[in-house]
Amino acid sequence: MGFMGDLWSQLGSIMASIMFVYAMSEQIFPPQLRVYLRKYTHKLTSFVYPYIQISFHEFTGERLKRSEAFSTIQTYLSANSSHRARRLKAEEVKDSQSPLVLSMADNEEITDEFQGVKVWWSSSKTIPRTQSFSFYPSADEKRYLTLTFHKRYRDLITESYLKHVLDEGKAIATKNRQLKLYTNNPSSGWYGYKSTKWSHIVFEHPATFETLALEPKKKQEIVNDLVKFQRGKEYYSKIGKAWKRGYLLYGPPGTGKSSMIAAMANFLNYDVYDLELTAVKENAELRKLLIDTSSKSIIVIEDIDCSLDLTGQRKKKEKKDDDEAKDPITKKAEKEENKSSKVTLSGLLNFIDGIWSACGGERVIIFTTNFVDKLDPALIRRGRMDKHIELSYCCYEAFKVLAKNYLDVEYHELFPKIDKLLGEVDMTPADVAENLMPKSIDEDEQTCFQNLINALKLAKEEAKKKAEEEEKLKVEEEAKKKSEEEAKKKAEDEEARLKAEKENGECASQEGKANGKSGEDVGENGFNH
Repeated sequence: MGFMGDLWSQLGSIMASIMFVYAMSEQIFPPQLRVYLRKYTHKLTSFVYPYIQISFHEFTGERLKRSEAFSTIQTYLSANSSHRARRLKAEEVKDSQSPLVLSMADNEEITDEFQGVKVWWSSSKTIPRTQSFSFYPSADEKRYLTLTFHKRYRDLITESYLKHVLDEGKAIATKNRQLKLYTNNPSSGWYGYKSTKWSHIVFEHPATFETLALEPKKKQEIVNDLVKFQRGKEYYSKIGKAWKRGYLLYGPPGTGKSSMIAAMANFLNYDVYDLELTAVKENAELRKLLIDTSSKSIIVIEDIDCSLDLTGQRKKKEKKDDDEAKDPITKKAEKEENKSSKVTLSGLLNFIDGIWSACGGERVIIFTTNFVDKLDPALIRRGRMDKHIELSYCCYEAFKVLAKNYLDVEYHELFPKIDKLLGEVDMTPADVAENLMPKSIDEDEQTCFQNLINALKLAKEEAKKKAEEEEKLKVEEEAKKKSEEEAKKKAEDEEARLKAEKENGECASQEGKANGKSGEDVGENGFNH
């Protein structure tokens, strides 16, 4: 015990002596000399100390902008190594699925391992020596992270490990972020304090590929295509093509086009930009909106056949010489037409597939339409809309998905009857889902399935009645057409007959005139040939 006491007393004396020397040096030596002393002291200790340190400060640059590298590393450490720390700090992170994120407390150190190499991360902060009053005192505190590793692993750490940390941190941040649904603002509100080109809300649509009423084979085909695209960064770079993909969703109303978009967004973990073309005045504004979208996003133009006249054959205004002759209603209509969107087919094609479409990356562009035949072929050709997905009426496989979703039933005795009716009647998944949804607490699956059967039978009768009416109208139209053709032919025959009679009368008249003239010639000459 006496030995330990002497040891601690000696150690205390040494520490006191070091602190005394340090305090005296701070008081005696001028600041310039102290800088040189620290410089050469660090050089001296570097020969003995085998470790290298790299610092990552929270704010960088002249304007002290928050460092993306610092945030990314902090995200990586929070997910991978902070469970080893004894002292943690809880922070509320904006736009994250988790309300609180745990990270290292200040002056805490944790370890990490990469390819068998051990490294140390520490969190620190500097407090200014000059005390001043501030409404935001925490803003004066500058935090930083320090990475420490053995100098023999310099190349591995600087070339591989740091890249691994940044890539993993970005992937974790993307996975944990809260998805957003954007819509474009009119250009009149783009400029000003806190004005933006896009407004957004939290995207909370619950649709997934598991809940989509779609044939399993087609569903799996779409999922495989999305996975291939999401993992195709190097492939797209190799073939020299922008990292984007276009999907055309077409089919009757109520077949699940909007739900398909939501399922894609949730599967890929992408934000959704709902582009309203009628709010875009010209092609230049369309290009600016594209530049302002982020990567890992889906750009959607719904009902593109109704958004604008994109046939390329725009109506040109006919100018009249006398503008004063126009009535006020006509003038107002022309004024409104001048304010309308001037986005052209060429501008939209450049938006999808032009040189500006390569800005950013990892984007999906989706068009939806109820009438695919109305769209210009140049707009939906492969390379622009790479994959065409037809969403049609509900089939038996899609019905089973809806039965599982709405009633949690995988099989029922009425399924064969419903299967037969679905093969005979066209009914959209939206209508099937509406019939399957219980309307009161007293309705069970038996009632819901019976409601669907009744609706299918009614739809079958209406379709039959409609077909009969169409057939009747067709027969009437054919009879009317035949009658019109007969009347037309009769009129043509009558006209031909009258024309022939007229021509015959004219010929007889001409012959009579010729005979009269010949008789006069005989009388004058007094003889007949």
